[in-house]
Amino acid sequence: MSEISFTLDDAPVSVPDDGCSLLEALRDRLGVRSPKDGCSPQGQCGCCTVLVDGQARVACVTPVARVRNRSVTTIAGLPAAVADRWVDSLCASGGTQCGFCTPGIVLRLAALEAKAPLTKANVDQALLAHLCRCTGWQTIVEAALAPAAPDPARDLVAAARRAELEGGVAQRVGPSVALGLGGFADDTAPADALIAARAADGTWVVGETLTEARRAAGKVQGRRTTAPLRWPVDVPEGDWARTLQTCWVEPAYLEPDASWCVPGGEPAGSLANGGAFGGKAGSPVGEIARRLADQHGRPVRVVESREDVVQSGPKRPPLAIGVRADGSGVVRVARCPGVAAAIQAVAPQFEVEEVDVAGPPVSVALRAAGWAEATVVLASLTDGPDVVTAPNGAVATATISESGAVTVTVECGEVLDEVVLRSYCIGAAHMALGWVRSEAIAVDEAGDVHDLTIRSFGALRALDTPAIEVVIRPSTEPACNGSDAVFAAVAAAAWRATGFAPRWPAAR
Repeated sequence: MSEISFTLDDAPVSVPDDGCSLLEALRDRLGVRSPKDGCSPQGQCGCCTVLVDGQARVACVTPVARVRNRSVTTIAGLPAAVADRWVDSLCASGGTQCGFCTPGIVLRLAALEAKAPLTKANVDQALLAHLCRCTGWQTIVEAALAPAAPDPARDLVAAARRAELEGGVAQRVGPSVALGLGGFADDTAPADALIAARAADGTWVVGETLTEARRAAGKVQGRRTTAPLRWPVDVPEGDWARTLQTCWVEPAYLEPDASWCVPGGEPAGSLANGGAFGGKAGSPVGEIARRLADQHGRPVRVVESREDVVQSGPKRPPLAIGVRADGSGVVRVARCPGVAAAIQAVAPQFEVEEVDVAGPPVSVALRAAGWAEATVVLASLTDGPDVVTAPNGAVATATISESGAVTVTVECGEVLDEVVLRSYCIGAAHMALGWVRSEAIAVDEAGDVHDLTIRSFGALRALDTPAIEVVIRPSTEPACNGSDAVFAAVAAAAWRATGFAPRWPAAR
């Protein structure tokens, strides 16, 4: 087999000419794991962005043959002063949380900055090529426009504690996270591992390379459908002061489920430097990796594609609520273990009817599932501002001005680290705005998901995200998660701004 030679971070390299993408060549042939595989591979999330002859390119849809005799730069190849400027600023602003998307964003913005001064307009335009699910964009833009040095007095251990409370899993906080060093499962896999890809019938096909495994599995590229949205649960009959129907929403965490295992070993956890908003709480990939490693007598990586995540990953349970002026009401919701308890934790007066709905799996582990919807509907019966008390005792208040700017006040015990808490609250506000206004995927009456591209989920772009102000009220109470309360409060305020449209997403 012939070789393809190019320059990688100022060093000459060669890889086999086996038809793989530049991303696969970097990660699996050359061991460079900072470019990430988020859309796998649709060329839509920007996580795999590198520089080719100084120009930003998405590596997942770039055949490695196209970079023959050219220069490829990853975040490790940036001049030290440039890299330090970006990672320090992102850490100082809270512009990186899990860190999965950040290396690609840094490369694109660093290339932009080398050509022209950064402005809000050109940063927003550049970020159209990227998707970030954690931060809500604002802190990334702040890092770009107002570079900041590290605060020597900042306690990063306390910051990590706050991040764990907000993200639900142990999380690193520090400049290294922006370099993509969050410890993601697929980044830590042995170089000699076999790779398993899911076939259309749900079985797993094993190959020596990702390209080989996906070809053998018959992977079909994702698509965006023209099929209409459906609201699968009917509003209960009754004389209601307010009704709400929700449809299928994709959690849209950026790192697809992945794990690896050696024969007889323990599989790598699919959660790394973020909680995937509860979406990976029951991920099966670890047990699959264990079984395949034992079967083949070799380490095995299990890597889900974006299409796998959308088709088989859990969604928020769709529901329909009718509420009376006195606050009593009925909730019909897709059958899901724990959903009735979640709803009645904030609305014990609600009658909950679980119904069977054809579609992808649902989970109450997803961010504030059930109780957020109930709280939002109850808040709509007041004149505002929208105040939410989460089951854990955190309190958030949200308002949206006529210009669209969002103001949030949150109290969630000991602050621990204001930067991290503010960043998570901005991210939660961004997610709530999208949930009410634009986020949804098409699922047909048979339960098959039709929207399989990461851009079809409806997440708000940086360009479309309003200014979000967060006011943190200090407390001597034990620290608890605050961003889920913010998520619910901003959703309530966003719904109020629509005039209480009876279906979400209101703008689609």
